[in-house]
Amino acid sequence: MSAPVPEDDKLIVLARGALARAETTSGAAVRDGDGRTYAGAPVATSALTLTALQVAAATALSSGAQSFEAAVIVGGADDDPGLDLVAEISRGAYTLITDLKGAVVSKVVAR
Repeated sequence: MSAPVPEDDKLIVLARGALARAETTSGAAVRDGDGRTYAGAPVATSALTLTALQVAAATALSSGAQSFEAAVIVGGADDDPGLDLVAEISRGAYTLITDLKGAVVSKVVAR
């Protein structure tokens, strides 16, 4: 897999930061259509369960984002339900899935 572009490197750093702050096994970040970035970690309570990507995307949407350019899931998987959210908002947006160190494992393009 090719190396991420500098803008994607920023998303990886933000996602890894969210993972570390929450002391969890995954973190995510999204870049909206205006270039703003948002990060998140998973939420798991008896009343609500969200993946890191769902949290990051929901934070972006609640902040007024109209579209997504890209997303990153650090320590995630290609069956993350947040991928459906990214696809619903922006066909053609892509999500990089990385290992815990930030090395890209796969790239999922929203269709």
